[in-house]
Amino acid sequence: MTQIKRNVLLNPGPATTTDSVKLAQVVPDICPREEEFVGVMREVEAGLLKVVHADPVKYAAVLFCGSGTINIDVCLNSLLPEGKKVLVVNNGAYSSRAVEVCTYYGMPHIDLKLPIDRPADIEEIRRTLEADRDIAIVYITHNETGTGVLNPIREIGALAHEQGAVFIVDTTSTYAIRPIDIEADNVDFLMASAQKGIMAMTGLSYVIGNRSLIEKSREYPKRSYYCNLYMQYEYAIEHGEMHFTPPVQVIYAARQGLKEYFEEGETAKWDRHFRVFNALYDGLEELGFRMFVKREDCAGLVVAALYPDDDNWDFKRIHDHCYDRGFTIYPGKVEKRGMFRLCSLGAIDLSDIEAFFEVFKEALNVCGVSVPVAYKE
Repeated sequence: MTQIKRNVLLNPGPATTTDSVKLAQVVPDICPREEEFVGVMREVEAGLLKVVHADPVKYAAVLFCGSGTINIDVCLNSLLPEGKKVLVVNNGAYSSRAVEVCTYYGMPHIDLKLPIDRPADIEEIRRTLEADRDIAIVYITHNETGTGVLNPIREIGALAHEQGAVFIVDTTSTYAIRPIDIEADNVDFLMASAQKGIMAMTGLSYVIGNRSLIEKSREYPKRSYYCNLYMQYEYAIEHGEMHFTPPVQVIYAARQGLKEYFEEGETAKWDRHFRVFNALYDGLEELGFRMFVKREDCAGLVVAALYPDDDNWDFKRIHDHCYDRGFTIYPGKVEKRGMFRLCSLGAIDLSDIEAFFEVFKEALNVCGVSVPVAYKE
């Protein structure tokens, strides 16, 4: 068998995968309506619930074919009652995307813009909730991967529930990485995609949510056909299948990714990601880089470093030098601030980071960037 070239992806997803996950996609062709494949889907759904300690009697895992953004669309358009509002706690690019979804559907919403370089202000959220009793959904991103900021979901969820609101959390880049307990963290709905935390392949996304709230949403306005949560949930209960054609091979890879998740263990996996994060943060600091977010405010998954004030700094040249040698780095996602990101997702560990910094230092040298890097202010 031809050996599969291994690349180390330090971008915020898709993540580096194991060969066993890649090869799990090489299966006999099968119609996704066969009972055998329905059994694979049921296995995946059960594993997804188990990752966040969700009681399968109370919670359901609903699968969708698409990127992580489909989850934002599904949750927001499906779960808002007539005449009510969404409160989007907006401190980054991905919560801004939720605002865009609300705008496109014409859904009443409050865009609570907060500083993007620190966790969301709980007291500001409290004041907003107390001032508007029409808020039925509170929405936030757990880890804003544009900057690496971690938001305090447990405390915000408690506030939402005090006001009778449903709490929806985008956990796309924390699910199956940082430990999450859906009940203890006061979360009603969370979401993720297979290419991140479970270290599988792109094309499969999932919403994990409270069954009674999903069933209640049957009476809410229908804003989308393909992206309706209740429709997909009901069809899965009745037929054991996705309503529309699923990404068959990707689901096999997800099953293998979940198997490897439980083999590694929740605590051990998080410890590995966190030591990789610290190695990335330490390595950049040693080279003189300034980080956009303080270490203690980070989720332990993304390091966002500011471009240095050096005329020889050329992100594309540095990226290409690293890429040609098997390492992928990624530009920032903050307007008007030059920055790049290094992420601790995927099947990587300290040896990969040590090898990366050797290549990264070479790239700085090739470009003539002074080390330690310098800033004018």
